[in-house]
Amino acid sequence: MSQFSESIASHYHQRTKYAPETIAQKGKSLDWANQPQPFKEYKIGQVIELNPYLSQSTAAIDVAYSDHWIRLSLLLLYSYGLTAQLTTIYGDSMYLRAAPSAGGLYPAEIYLISRGTPWLPAGLYNYQVQTHSLVHFWQDRVWQDLQNACFANEEILAASEIAIVTTGIFARSAWRYEDRAYRRICLDTGHLLGNIELSASINGYQAFFLGGFNDKAVNKLLYLDESEEGATTVIPLIDLLDYTSLPDLPYSHSLPSSIDTKYPSIPDGELLSYLHQATKIDSSPVSTPNPDLATNSLEDKYNFPFCTKISTADAKFIDWGEDFSELENTILERRSTRNYSGAEIKIEQLIALLNFTYQPEAYSDQGLDPAPDYFALEFIETFIAVSGVSGLEEGCYYYAPKAQELRQIRFKNFRKELHYLCLGQDLGKNASAIVFHTADLEQAIAKYGDRAYRYLHLDAGHLGQRLNLAAIRLGLGVSGIGGFFDDLVNQVLGIPEAEAVIYLTTLGVPGK
Repeated sequence: MSQFSESIASHYHQRTKYAPETIAQKGKSLDWANQPQPFKEYKIGQVIELNPYLSQSTAAIDVAYSDHWIRLSLLLLYSYGLTAQLTTIYGDSMYLRAAPSAGGLYPAEIYLISRGTPWLPAGLYNYQVQTHSLVHFWQDRVWQDLQNACFANEEILAASEIAIVTTGIFARSAWRYEDRAYRRICLDTGHLLGNIELSASINGYQAFFLGGFNDKAVNKLLYLDESEEGATTVIPLIDLLDYTSLPDLPYSHSLPSSIDTKYPSIPDGELLSYLHQATKIDSSPVSTPNPDLATNSLEDKYNFPFCTKISTADAKFIDWGEDFSELENTILERRSTRNYSGAEIKIEQLIALLNFTYQPEAYSDQGLDPAPDYFALEFIETFIAVSGVSGLEEGCYYYAPKAQELRQIRFKNFRKELHYLCLGQDLGKNASAIVFHTADLEQAIAKYGDRAYRYLHLDAGHLGQRLNLAAIRLGLGVSGIGGFFDDLVNQVLGIPEAEAVIYLTTLGVPGK
């Protein structure tokens, strides 16, 4: 047994698996009276209203630097802003946001840090989603501290004037999903990153995703209680209006943490917190045994001479509209589908989804980021269980993004098995196709330490959000599933146990 299979990240993954024999023990009755609030409140600080800048008309706003405020207001709205208000059966209000979240719990928070500009004073800001405003809760210069906390990425921050920091408030998801909630928190943050990436592009920013930073320093800088909330990413934003051409800046989105193989016996309820602490980098980046681990072999996996291969290279492009109007509408109109009709989708639609998600360079002509940042994408693998796609035989396919082809590796209709492994949800049974994101967890840990667990789930959520938006634009239904019988997925797909199942995205024709 390798040290990687004995690491806390591997231990956490095994401990938080769902299985038919133990699923009843994983759940608990929900204490609705003590559900954590999905919004963070500050009792002090200057509130800056952003709603006036949603008109996108500088002529209507008599404010200096109104163009900056308009772009920032829209970036935040399309990243995490409120998109609907529902009334629950109890008469309470439930708010939906631009990024999907498991159970509507929204564990992620957005902070803005300013170097100090003529239009945005230096200091710390929290994005108040409920009112679409910023609260300026610390009015002092902290940029140098942020640069120091980001290790080898000083040059990116030197070229930036503002940065976003995402955090996770653990209790919001743990209230429902207990220790497994860490998976959901990172997936939900990945959804948010997908929106930030696209929103930055359409509002004149280049977003750089930094996953390697000094956790303790960033948490301290934001005045976070580390037992309740922790930083997950740092995102410098370079204003493209300030540059005739984007500078070629060296940076590293991912840095490794240590590998903890000497963890104590951890009781249920404390596993999530222990894992997050173990994935931190609190002094300087460490060296892992295989920092240059090559993963080119992923493209050669499941490349059997007998399997059917379908090229996806000639995909139909998704039109995101003049001035990104259709992309903006899609972000705001996105909803998770609750029921599928069971009807077929077209093979052209499936290929278009994959093309938008995995071939971003093909969308540079539309003004989108041709090379968005990920953290450990080289370890992510994609499988697709096809139940109802016209022009595509039923079965399981491996998607090779570099070769741009689907390779059929299993020949069967899996609707019954998919229904069961999705915890009996009809979404699994009636979906036309389900996209599975998996990863060789031991290989990822060998390169990035226990922090790989964060990276893999952030990346899977990011990919899932691109699938979400593409599906909605094409008139399809889409819904992510983070709860499934882990080992049964491996059995149904016919993949090794070493492949950790990270995320499922269901696709289909929406039902009534």
